[in-house]
Amino acid sequence: MSVPAFLEARRSIRAFQDEHVSRALLDTLVQSACLAPAPHHSRPWRWVVVDTEQGKTALADGMGTRWRRDLEGDGASASTIDALVDASHTKLAGAPALVVGCLTWDGLDRYPDEMRQRAEWGMALLSLGAAVENLMLAAADAGLASCWVAAPIFCPEEARDALSLDAEWLPHALVMVGYPDPAYEGRQRPPIPLEELRDFR
Repeated sequence: MSVPAFLEARRSIRAFQDEHVSRALLDTLVQSACLAPAPHHSRPWRWVVVDTEQGKTALADGMGTRWRRDLEGDGASASTIDALVDASHTKLAGAPALVVGCLTWDGLDRYPDEMRQRAEWGMALLSLGAAVENLMLAAADAGLASCWVAAPIFCPEEARDALSLDAEWLPHALVMVGYPDPAYEGRQRPPIPLEELRDFR
C-alpha cells in the first residue's frame, strides 16, 4: 500500500502565473471544502473569495497593520518589521485569488462553562482544517496551485473588518489560489518517520 496519488499531488505552492481563476472554478473549490466533516452535522464555516485588487489590498493592509503592532511589541527592529510586512503584503496582493475561511457559531452547541465552550470551538477549528484540505485537494485536481496561510488566526477581527464582513464571521484561515508558475519545482518530500510519529497500542 502507498499514499494515494491525489494526496501526493497537493503541494504548498506560492508561485503563480498572472492568470485569472474563474469564479465558477473557485466556487467548485468552496463546494469541495463544504464536504468536510463538521460537529453535529453543522456548517460552522463561511467562505469569502477575494479576487479583486481592492479586496486583496484591503485584507493585506488590515492584517499587516495588526502584525506590525505585534512585531513592535516583540521588540523587532523597524527594518525587520518593514521587510516582513511588505513581503506579506506582496505575497497576498500578488495571488490571483484568496479564499478566506471563517468560523461562526452557526450550528454549534453552547455551554455554560468555559471548558466545554472552548472544546466546541476547537471542534469547529478542526473542521475548518479538514475543509481547507478538501479545498486544496480540489485545487490540485483542477490543475491549480494553492498555499494555506495561517495569518488570519492571529488577527480574525482585523481580517473581518478589512473585508467588511458580518460581525459573526471570524476569519481563521486563508488559501492563496492560482495557476502554478511553470518554473516552479517542488522540493522532494522527506520520508515520513513513522516510528517517531505513530504508535500502536
